[in-house]
Amino acid sequence: MPTVLRDGPYSFVFFSSDRSEPPHIHVKRDRDIVKFWLLPIELACNHGFATAELNDIERLVLKHQQTLSEAWHENFDA
Repeated sequence: MPTVLRDGPYSFVFFSSDRSEPPHIHVKRDRDIVKFWLLPIELACNHGFATAELNDIERLVLKHQQTLSEAWHENFDA
């Protein structure tokens, strides 16, 4: 599970089993995790985050979208 980015309390990660899915990112804090599709940015699933925090995380995904997309392709297109 490579960590692509850290921003505040959040770790942005991929799972090696994600290769067959469209580009997305998992964002973790403590035991909570959320998955966002990257193109377009859209919530895929959430386990534990409250709505207000999800909005903050979505803004971070948008802020880092290019970096996250590039990391996805570097990791899975090889």
